[in-house]
Amino acid sequence: MASVWVKSFVNLPVLSLFFLLLLCLPPGGGQKKKENLLSEKVDQMMEWSSRRSVVRMNGDKFRRFVKAPPRNYSVIVMFTALQPQRQCSVCRQANEEYQVLANSWRYSSAFSNKLFFTVVDYDEGADVFQQLNMNSAPTFMHFPAKGKPKRADTFDLQRIGFASEQLAKWIADRTDVQIRVFRPPNYSGTIALALLVSLVGGLLYLRRNNLEFIYNKTGWAMAALCVVFAMTSGQMWNHIRGPPYAHKNPQNGQVSYIHGSSQAQFVAESHIILLLNAAITMGMVLLNEAATSKGDVGKRRIICLVGLGLVVFFFSFLLSIFRSKYHGYPYSFLIK
Repeated sequence: MASVWVKSFVNLPVLSLFFLLLLCLPPGGGQKKKENLLSEKVDQMMEWSSRRSVVRMNGDKFRRFVKAPPRNYSVIVMFTALQPQRQCSVCRQANEEYQVLANSWRYSSAFSNKLFFTVVDYDEGADVFQQLNMNSAPTFMHFPAKGKPKRADTFDLQRIGFASEQLAKWIADRTDVQIRVFRPPNYSGTIALALLVSLVGGLLYLRRNNLEFIYNKTGWAMAALCVVFAMTSGQMWNHIRGPPYAHKNPQNGQVSYIHGSSQAQFVAESHIILLLNAAITMGMVLLNEAATSKGDVGKRRIICLVGLGLVVFFFSFLLSIFRSKYHGYPYSFLIK
């Protein structure tokens, strides 16, 4: 027992010195350091945003200012591949919409240090793509001020499209920050309409003494078919949702022109469907011509076979595309 008491007595000065040092340390030193680091990060992000609405980031900047704590601000990141050798036309189109949205936020009266727009290019931050297991571009993600990103923090570009207005709605849902989109004036539509009216007016003036072509049934039928083809191929959906023209995988360079879901489509897909519908209609017209005309029997037979071939082949192609989008559809014809 005596030896234990002696050892405790010998260690008493050491323990006293330890507690004395604890008392001398300033309270909340770790918290103060954390606040200083956060202030530096916010100031740096504000400085970058003052120069450019969308902050470009490499792997190191992404890990420091987006992933690493402390952070009291939300970050919208567009992962893209804008280099010419990537040949990602969708990335360029999405980047234009993203710039419009970021500029709308940067120059609005509600602008604050609670939300920042950034971009990570594949050629400048391939390690970030690997870290996030990301194999497609463009992709929009929201990194909240607290916690990890959830499933809803990844923008559903394939279903909704990348229009600035759609992105603004998604951001408002994730951050409660309302962004009113201001687009730069675009007079191309007005100029195109004026040219069209001038062209039609000039044509009518030149043919003012012979306006029988206005009553041409074939001409009006062709115009009606053009409108029908445009509407049935999804052109109005494209105008509203603003989907990408096609999708190119940045990893292997494979381009997809047909969307794999029934809830979305590409612009190229609409063009393909339009051409298929036009080919089927042409086949039906030829079949009708072969049945109703009174010309040579051999010629009518050739027209009939060509029309039948157009209908059968292109309808099979159209049905195969339908099956690829509506998974589980049991029927097919010639082409699976």
